[in-house]
Amino acid sequence: MAGNPLESLTAYSQFIAELVHRDAINHSTLTVWSDSPHTGIAEGELFFPSGFRLRLREELDFEVKLITSYGYEVYKSELRLFWYDDFPHPQIEELASTFPHHKHVPPNPNRNRIPAPQITFAQPNLPFLLSEIEDLLRNA
Repeated sequence: MAGNPLESLTAYSQFIAELVHRDAINHSTLTVWSDSPHTGIAEGELFFPSGFRLRLREELDFEVKLITSYGYEVYKSELRLFWYDDFPHPQIEELASTFPHHKHVPPNPNRNRIPAPQITFAQPNLPFLLSEIEDLLRNA
């Protein structure tokens, strides 16, 4: 798709529709909607082979072409493996390089956080997340 998918509800909806037709995705409940001319929500789950799934929610601002908030969680069956969020942790120096973006990882994901340089507010994060899950599938 040409242009920035974050420019409008129509563009982002088309971007999502094209993205979820990847061979690795078995099923999707991901929807994009808006209740104002300038904002939108993308929310739902993507289901993959071997019990992997991605649960996500993004708040979108089409006027400034940004993701304003997000949460991405990756599961294997009912076990949450890791997740990304934008909740700020300014007191954790190790996360400063990608503030506020970070990834929660095992062995204790509630406390184990690492920088997330691939995650941003300025462009869609789903291509990176899908690549990460496809790597998990190859190694499963």
